[in-house]
Amino acid sequence: MNWLDYAIIGFYLIGFMAMGYFFKENKNSEDYFLGGKSLGWFPLSLSTMATQLSAISFISAPAFVGLKANGGMKWLTFEFAVPLAMIGIMFFIIPPLYKSGIVSIYEYLERRFSTSTRKIISVVFQISRALGTGVMVFTMALIIQAVVGISFHWTLLIISIVTLVYSYQGGMKAVVWGDAIQMVILFSGLIICLIIGYNLMRETGTFTGFEQERLQVIDFSNLGLFSGEDYGFWPMLIGGLFLYLSYYGTDQTQAQRLLSAKNEGTIKKLLLANGLLRFPVVLVYCIMGLIIGYLVSNIPEFYESIKETTKIHYPSEYEASGIKPDLMIPVFITNYLPNGLIGILMVGIMSAAMSSLSSTINSLSAVTIEDFFNSGEKKLSTKQYMFLSKALVVFWGTVCILAAYLFGNSQSTVIELINAISSLFFGPILAAFVIAIFFKKVNHLGMNAAIITSVALNLIFKYLPELTYFLSQGQFYSGELSIHEALSNVSIENVPDLFWIWYNFTGFIIAVLVAVFVSKLTKKTLPKQLELNYSIKIKDLLQKESIILIAFFIFILVLSYLLPNILG
Repeated sequence: MNWLDYAIIGFYLIGFMAMGYFFKENKNSEDYFLGGKSLGWFPLSLSTMATQLSAISFISAPAFVGLKANGGMKWLTFEFAVPLAMIGIMFFIIPPLYKSGIVSIYEYLERRFSTSTRKIISVVFQISRALGTGVMVFTMALIIQAVVGISFHWTLLIISIVTLVYSYQGGMKAVVWGDAIQMVILFSGLIICLIIGYNLMRETGTFTGFEQERLQVIDFSNLGLFSGEDYGFWPMLIGGLFLYLSYYGTDQTQAQRLLSAKNEGTIKKLLLANGLLRFPVVLVYCIMGLIIGYLVSNIPEFYESIKETTKIHYPSEYEASGIKPDLMIPVFITNYLPNGLIGILMVGIMSAAMSSLSSTINSLSAVTIEDFFNSGEKKLSTKQYMFLSKALVVFWGTVCILAAYLFGNSQSTVIELINAISSLFFGPILAAFVIAIFFKKVNHLGMNAAIITSVALNLIFKYLPELTYFLSQGQFYSGELSIHEALSNVSIENVPDLFWIWYNFTGFIIAVLVAVFVSKLTKKTLPKQLELNYSIKIKDLLQKESIILIAFFIFILVLSYLLPNILG
């Protein structure tokens, strides 16, 4: 990098702080957290994609496709469930939430169940989102340090402080328009990397085709029930459906955008746009990963550069595998792109990290003030509300920075780590809203028990292999007989390891079953019924949006099946 690249980065950071000042006029909660419900479908759809398809995707998805062991184009299976999830959110989840006029979507659960239900699910959201964002920010700061040379701590502080400034001043309008700009920058960077990588691949003169095992997308045989590493068709479709229903429909970071829309027609348009545009973007990610992964394998200097950077900044991963896959794209940018473009691409990485962070702290602030300070009979004045809202933006920004230091050294690509963490909580959160809308006989006791039980069981499923292995090493003793002796024949390889995508499904099913069962046991406690009753008929689903999304679902399945032949 030279002065031009640093100038581009500096100009970008100053511009975003100025944008927060531009949107600083926020009179009340609807302005600050919902953008005055004046936002159109285009910036909202770009903002929604920017948060999900962030710097993590820009770096980790290509790394998974091009370098990670057992990786490849099967990353596309993540997109299979998206069109179907958009239909479910469009017709079943968002309409009752939007009509209720809420800011925190968890207020809906209080109206249906109890204050305790609202607070439990709010805490679950806050913990999972803060941890996931911490992983992202930490990793981005480390990677920028590794390839640019700027201190990790300075990088982390710059990303966090600039994000805090424009989020603090501008509220939801600044977040959404900032995300939209960042999505354009990120996708432009993606195309630049793809074109330059393709030209380099042609210049090597040795291209004979990609590795066949990396080209396969659809695999019907892997269920991911015991290996913990399979991206088979059924787990990605079923688990992915529950993941995206929860993430886009019942996660405050995304649902808050839907609630910011002008009307329900705007919501349908932005969900349709997400359902149609995500797959092409991810397909570009994956093809870029194939091309740059090929260059790593065929240009010794490129491989050695990644290896040396890994050795310096990630010594544990250097000892384990020699290279850190997540470094592939940043090292490619700094080694093979001209100055000026390097600055633009590094801005793309930083902007995508800022997009995810700004969305998180805005949503966490909205949830905290609505669920813990402005709920019940005692309401804050407008002045108190706005002061506390901005204070909470600063608080949650600080929490995310502190959470960042807890993570970052996983040998998985970071995108897998974040999805694995979130999947432990998505199923129970989705179940709470589905039950609130459609299960009229479930009371708050059943719902509360369901949330706690399903999260606890998901955590047990997740950490049982590690726990069993830990106990088998004789770390604890019981009486005269050590657990080590009792478990002497247990090895971690023999312990079932459920693939993390299934946690979205298991968490949902367990929550529904427990909620219904406990409610029957406590049937003397009558459930609350919302005044806003919502129902939908089958004919209501036969609208143009759902027909387009179903057709697109079929199209991406056929294309994915044919991709090995097309790319081979």
